Amino acid sequence: MAKQLSARQQAILDFIGDYLDEHQYPPTIRDIQHGCDISSTSVVDYNLQILQREGHLRRQSEVSRGIELLDGVTRGSRRDIFRVPVLGNIAAGAPLPTPSADSRYSEEIESVDLPSSVTGGSSKVFGLRVKGTSMIDALVADGDLVLLEPTVHAENGDMVAAWLEDVEEATLKRFYLEGDTVRLQPANETMEPIMVPAKNVAVRGKVVGVVRSY
Repeated sequence: MAKQLSARQQAILDFIGDYLDEHQYPPTIRDIQHGCDISSTSVVDYNLQILQREGHLRRQSEVSRGIELLDGVTRGSRRDIFRVPVLGNIAAGAPLPTPSADSRYSEEIESVDLPSSVTGGSSKVFGLRVKGTSMIDALVADGDLVLLEPTVHAENGDMVAAWLEDVEEATLKRFYLEGDTVRLQPANETMEPIMVPAKNVAVRGKVVGVVRSY
């Protein structure tokens, strides 16, 4: 006979179900912590272990948002969920080294599961963690995850991951080609653009979405 759940465990289970209904993908442990007003993520993890042991959910501990309800109620769908590799950091500020998208299939890298509505329906999207605040006026903050579609082409005004060939570093900026110069424009009125010879700039990806960090 299944053990009766505590009030906190029931609240967590209800929150997960409601979150799935609203977002169509599972919450993170930190989402549950904030949503259920729990003191720490370790307390959330402890209660999730109990819920899994009692047969209410299944967890994939190595996957962010790897929670699946097993209560027999269809709440949300994983048919349109994509696993997005997170390839490292990118600077919204001064240039910062970042791994190449060639490493997207490494089994050692972090990944997050996100719905097609966030990834633009593309299974090729990859993620980079933002460092800095130069894109804050474009609602991209320090710690956010930007989702990028791999491409070497960009239109003026696109937000891109730009690789600076001469210093072998990358930066997140809006792209503007002006003659034989590229202007990498921050979205922060306190910061100046980076002006680079076009031959020294390579576009690595175009931003198609942002996952906020709270």
